[in-house]
Formats: sequence, structure tokens, C-alpha cells
Amino acid sequence: MSQTLKLFEAYGIELEYMIVDAKTLNIQPIADRIIDAVAGDFVNEITQGATSWSNELALHVIETKFTKPSLDLHGYIEHFHQDIRQINEILAQHGACLLPTAMHPWMDPHTETRLWPHELNEIYNQFNTIFNCQGHGWSNLQSMHINLPFSNDEEFYQLHRSIRAIIPILPALAASSPVVEGQVTGKWDNRLSYYQNNCKRIPLISGRVVPEPIPSIDSYHQTILEPIYKAIHPLDPKGILAHEWLNARGAIARFERMAIEIRVLDIQECPRADLAYAHLIIETIKALVSGHFAPATDLDALSQDQLANLFQSAWSIGPNAVIQDERLAQQFGVSAGTSLGETWQHLNHSLIPADSPWKKDLDSLIHAGCLSQRIVKALGPEPNHAALHHVYSQLANCLASNTFFL
Repeated sequence: MSQTLKLFEAYGIELEYMIVDAKTLNIQPIADRIIDAVAGDFVNEITQGATSWSNELALHVIETKFTKPSLDLHGYIEHFHQDIRQINEILAQHGACLLPTAMHPWMDPHTETRLWPHELNEIYNQFNTIFNCQGHGWSNLQSMHINLPFSNDEEFYQLHRSIRAIIPILPALAASSPVVEGQVTGKWDNRLSYYQNNCKRIPLISGRVVPEPIPSIDSYHQTILEPIYKAIHPLDPKGILAHEWLNARGAIARFERMAIEIRVLDIQECPRADLAYAHLIIETIKALVSGHFAPATDLDALSQDQLANLFQSAWSIGPNAVIQDERLAQQFGVSAGTSLGETWQHLNHSLIPADSPWKKDLDSLIHAGCLSQRIVKALGPEPNHAALHHVYSQLANCLASNTFFL
């Protein structure tokens, strides 16, 4: 988002995927080969027209994203699918393919992690030196990021307080990481359970994941960024990491592109599902900003403890988590005691018109439950490695064909 855009004038979407062996589904750290095959060099980003591809911290992860902000989310279903087909064609030469979902189901990050060794690797090496990136919350996590623009202080304030309110309910919609090292853990969003402890050496960096209430851009710098930079300085005296992206809350301000980036969404089985969810999330944030269900001024009074506690409940038990705070419930047009699953059904029914091109897909996905629920149901009561391989092979096929796992 290099140009300044007004609130809801356009969006940016980023999708991350794992690279795995096409037969065994074991991770394959060869993202650099994909980029080299297209760019002829190990650069960290290449533009492919409407989308761009880039590396991530781990060498088995690749990202595809909007090259420029756009309002046409629906048109990007095919753009992203074209990326996946092209990347899979390159990977096929190495006996590999892309795999969706937010965590690899049996990866051991302590022995299998390889960090990106090329352009900008000094950043990744510094993260590794300070935080030890050989862990699930660093090297085994794939997500969708949504970037929403603001053009001035007032729009930042309206957008930030609305995103802060929606963060706690997002895991109930998007959880896709129920399996860790071959075991169904009982948590729906294991990626977030690890993510919240990524920076425990410097807790200020993550905070409580749910952002604090911030009234202005200046206040954001004073309250969030400057304390983070001060806290990390003894471990990073050259300031390699002293940038706004060091902030690891669930939504962070990206002033370099005048946007707020939402980071708590697990990646789904295909871009069609990710973009459908992105549309519903954006429509819900619009409703919060406009006071569609309750006065937007009431957002300022939402308790940090209540939001953080609900967020913890959401990544743990997903759609079964319950909104206890009446003020928060009213913001979504429901009553206290409503489950998050019921809340998303209500938001889909209330905010997505019957003639919307997203309606059929959202109805199917929300009725079926979050992807973690669908994965666990498919695995059966006593999942073994063979069952995991079978289900995740189906998920790889869903990604390749851009179809839902239902």
C-alpha cells in the first residue's frame, strides 16, 4: 500500500503455504528454488503481475500476495489459484507440492527447521539469535494477513479500535491447526497457542496479542513501538529489528504503507475459502466502524482483560467459546452468552446479502464449522500417521483444485 488510501478504499491479502514432499508430505525446505526458477536469483520477492511471491523466515514456506491494494477480492480467487498451479508445476520438478493449513501436522521444528539463507537473512538470523526460531511458533505456522488502509489519524483510530474488538473472535472462524507433531491436541488453533509465546523473552513485543486501546498515531508510537525498541535494544544494539514489524500483536500498524495488518488468521484449505472469510471479516469491521449494531463509541470501553480472555478461549475451543461481555456482544448484534459459532452465523446472515457472490461459499463454510473441526472429524477417533497422511493429502488436493474440504 505505497499510496495513501482512505478507509476501506482497497485491501491487501497475503497467503502463506508449506512446501512438502509430494508423496510423504514431509517438509521440503526449497522455497529458494521456486524463486530462483522464476527470477534467476535468490531474491526475497518477485512480481507476477497482480500478485507477488516472497520468502518467509522458514525455507519451507512461500507467500503469495496482492502486488497492489485492490477492492476486487473476488477476482483474486483466480489470481491466487493461478499462483498455486504455477508454483506446484515448479515444485513437481523436485517431487514436491504446496500444502495448506496453519501448521504441518508432524513436523519437528527443532530438527527440521532451515531458515532463509539469502537476501535479508541478517534479519532472520537476528530473530533466531534472540528468540530461537527452532520452534512451532516461529518455523511451523502459516497464516493469512489482511491489510486495511487508513489515511489520517481519525481513520487510524476508528479502524484500530474496531479491529481490536474483532481479534478475539477470529480464531473461531479460521482455526486450521488442530494437530501438533502427529497428535490431535484438543485445541482448535495450536498456531496461536504457540504464537502468543513467541517473544516471551521480551513480553512487550507480543503484549496480550489483542492490541491495547490506542487513541492516535502518536500514541501508538509512544505506547507500543518505542517501549518495544527500548526493550530489545540490549539484545539488538545495531537496531536490526527496530522496525514496526517487530511488534507481534495480532494486528499491527504498518505506517510505511498506512495500513493495519491483521495477523491472527490461520490459512485455510484454498484461496477461495481464505478470501470468502476475508470478505466477511472486512464487512464486520465496516459494521463496527459505522456502529451498525451498536454505537462505535462503545468500542472504547471494551475491557482488555475481557478481550484477551475471549481470545484465549477462541483459539482453545473455537466456535464453542462464548461472549460473556454484553458490550462486546452488542457490537456484533448478539446477546451475552452467545457462542462464537452462532455469532459468525449471525454476522454472515446479517451482513452478506443473498445476492452476494460470496454468499453460497460462506454459507457452506460456516455451516461446516472451522477447518480444524472438519480435519478432526475426518481423522476419526484414533488418528494415526496413515490417517494424517490421507487427510492432509486431501487438503493438498483441495489447495491444488481450489475447492473446499467439506
